[in-house]
Amino acid sequence: MSTHSKGPGDPSPLDADHVLGEEYEHAPVPLSARHSLFSMVTVWAGFPAIITGSMTGSILVLGMGFSRALAAMVIGNLIMFAYVGALGLSATRSGRNFALIASGVFGTKGYALASGLLSTLLLGWFAVQTGITGALIASTYEMNYVAMTIVAGLLYIAITFIGVRGLHLIGLVSVPLFFVLGLFVVVHSASTTTFDAIWNYAGNNGVATMSMGVGLTVVIALFIDAGTVTADFNRWARTGTHSLIATFSAFPVSNLVAMLVGGILTAALAVPDANPFGADNMFGYMNTLQIGWLSALAFLFLYINLGSVCSHCLYNAATGWSRILGSKMRLLAVVLGILGIVIAAGNVWAFFIQWLSLLGIVVPPIGMILLVEAYIFKSGGMADREWRSTPFISWAIGAAVGFLVEFYAPQLSTAISAGIVAGIAHFALSSLKDRRRAVDASV
Repeated sequence: MSTHSKGPGDPSPLDADHVLGEEYEHAPVPLSARHSLFSMVTVWAGFPAIITGSMTGSILVLGMGFSRALAAMVIGNLIMFAYVGALGLSATRSGRNFALIASGVFGTKGYALASGLLSTLLLGWFAVQTGITGALIASTYEMNYVAMTIVAGLLYIAITFIGVRGLHLIGLVSVPLFFVLGLFVVVHSASTTTFDAIWNYAGNNGVATMSMGVGLTVVIALFIDAGTVTADFNRWARTGTHSLIATFSAFPVSNLVAMLVGGILTAALAVPDANPFGADNMFGYMNTLQIGWLSALAFLFLYINLGSVCSHCLYNAATGWSRILGSKMRLLAVVLGILGIVIAAGNVWAFFIQWLSLLGIVVPPIGMILLVEAYIFKSGGMADREWRSTPFISWAIGAAVGFLVEFYAPQLSTAISAGIVAGIAHFALSSLKDRRRAVDASV
């Protein structure tokens, strides 16, 4: 008779894990279960290649003018590659998800605050993107907003329920579809004007109102939450090289392409008081051409495209909360997905810009603290204490600086400022604590 008792990660023949595959919510992903480079690239490339990214590109061009917005896009995406790439590489080496890694930094109980916050914010992103889906479909095709939002949410829950393979499958369809339609929109809209007119576009009504610092924050904040929990994805990579290539496919490649689609469209059309969240985006542009097959394709495109980012966000949220609650990712995906649909039906997506500002302040410090631990202190093991105070103090210092920058130095980037200060604070406080321990031990 076997004495083995089933743990939370052990699949039974009746579990979805037995059919769809183990998701390793509570243990490192073994090398034998890792995915191919192609699978990792489709997972990551399918995340930022979305219409919301093109909307963000439009916002940047409206606020900064095309040439300055382009600079913000490039610099911001390179920063994201360095940040997400380093976090992902660390996760590939350990095979652990974000919650498992955070427990080694914030403590076996303290990690729940960091992981719970990020998982909840990602659930908010799921609601935002689901709401955008319903709103665009409802306004364009004169359909019921709530009904279309529910349809979208249920579809996205189904994709997430499959697991990381579901993210791979939706990426296989979403990425090429976005790139092809994005290229069509860019070429078609650009043909109505000149390259010089696009390049010299000065912003909404000829006025640039957004500083470079704010522009960088907008670029970084768009995926800073998911980028910080990149361990949930990159733990599946077989090698560090695969991890970095997959990250590169998202930042800068897919994310930059998405932003450029919206940015070029906005500069080419030069619509006064353009509304990227209304009709002034690539989805709206395809429908204004009044071509029957193109409008039908645009309908499918929107559900598939935003289904990619929504399923990614819900996967992160469910993975984080499953670890905290000692449950399963798939069960939490259903529960949290239903909650997200309810929130989306309340038009929460309308707070998009405010959401980006919040993420740019409170999230980067967490990632920088993890990087300091992984690459300077090289603390790769699990924590031996329930709570570690230093990471929380460093997090608070970084976030406080972010808020100060937001209100008193708006020309700077809150995301970069908060992250750098938190990293420096954590290094300094941890080093000081280690010296005190060394002195006490020598006495």
